Amino acid sequence: MTTEAQAPAVAMPPAEASLPNVVRSEWTKFWSLRSTHWTLGTLFFVAYGLSVLLTWVTARSWDDASPEDRASFDALDVSLGGGLFLGTLIITVLGVLVISGEYSTGGIRTTLTAVPERMTLLGAKAIVWVSVAFVASLLIAFGSFFLGQRFLAAEDIDASLGDPGVFRAVLGAALFITACGLFAFALGALLRRTAAGITAALGGLLVLPSLGALLPGDWGETVNDYLLTNAGGQIVEVEPDPDALGPWTGYVVFLLWCIGVLAIAAALMQRRDA
Repeated sequence: MTTEAQAPAVAMPPAEASLPNVVRSEWTKFWSLRSTHWTLGTLFFVAYGLSVLLTWVTARSWDDASPEDRASFDALDVSLGGGLFLGTLIITVLGVLVISGEYSTGGIRTTLTAVPERMTLLGAKAIVWVSVAFVASLLIAFGSFFLGQRFLAAEDIDASLGDPGVFRAVLGAALFITACGLFAFALGALLRRTAAGITAALGGLLVLPSLGALLPGDWGETVNDYLLTNAGGQIVEVEPDPDALGPWTGYVVFLLWCIGVLAIAAALMQRRDA
């Protein structure tokens, strides 16, 4: 019995495999997936829905709130809290899937045949994903803020973007979610398996920072401040913890974690087979 020979895949010429062209190709590929539209649509619907629900309940029960609750009330946290947590989860999962999905289906072999320069491919995927994640995060953060404040305004407990620290915190929420997506993308490229990537990403973003609080002594407190979301999360706070890293310093530390993991993934991608 003979087998029919398959024609070898032809790589793109260097001019066609330039970074801008590969970015366009990856952009088209990303939006051609039906799951992309469903996932992002669900994200917006639930994030906005949670903002409306939480702020509506808060406004309705404000007259019964205790003096302690009123003193510690944070209008931004009420309107952003649900959307921020949900956005982080969904963007994290989608960030892993953006690259691990091709490895699980074997489609990465075809992609690498067409674009043999792996750093160009990885860079293009990262550019597309970070762009989408940032725009989606901006819509989540500012949309949830404005929707939520409309309900809180009925009780005159709303916040304004002009209030001290509010604009930076709302923008910071978008930047924070985007960084979580980049961290997840980097782990997806590093581990190349969806389940392992999602587990590692959620563990790194949610579990590891919590465990850092258990570290003893002054050195433990210092290490804890530099752990991923402990550092990056300060940018979301209207009044950041004075004993922690500053909002922008902490966010830069968070980005360095993301870039470090991505750099390791890039180095291994050059050495490993598809």
